[in-house]
Amino acid sequence: MIDTIDQRVDNRVDHGAGSKDEAEQDSFKTWTKEEAQAWRKNNPPLSPWRVVAVQAVAGLLCCAVVWAFTQRSGAAWSALYGAAAVVIPSALLARGMTRNLGNTPGAAGAAMFGFMFWEMVKIGVAVAMLLAATRVVPGLSWPALLVAMVVCMKMNWLALLWRRKPVVTEPTQRV
Repeated sequence: MIDTIDQRVDNRVDHGAGSKDEAEQDSFKTWTKEEAQAWRKNNPPLSPWRVVAVQAVAGLLCCAVVWAFTQRSGAAWSALYGAAAVVIPSALLARGMTRNLGNTPGAAGAAMFGFMFWEMVKIGVAVAMLLAATRVVPGLSWPALLVAMVVCMKMNWLALLWRRKPVVTEPTQRV
């Protein structure tokens, strides 16, 4: 009797976490250099300058819409200043992040530090511009300024949606 129980225990199949890990390892495949180059060719990175350009265009459109609805120059200037409070700091971040680090040792750490540094510069410039808004913009309209800022900030997502679609090199078959 004990012998048959031992045989049943030995013949059991383990469907626990071990088999899931093995399945994930079997499905993972390291790319060759050619496959990685083909993927990079079909999926180009999104330029931060394109995002800044889309933000600037959105800011100008927002300014025009505010002027068309309110016919107040103070509100239009407020919207334009709100757009500038997003676009100028974003341009500083893009400039800082797109400079060439080369193949220097520690470039990954320098890139991470650079991103954090330029992000803090971006936040600082945006806060400084908002603090200066009451002195710089005559007849300041906070609602127009804030709406323009929100519209320009949301352009990051729209720029990602407008990203070029990858080129399909092989036809896909439907099952």
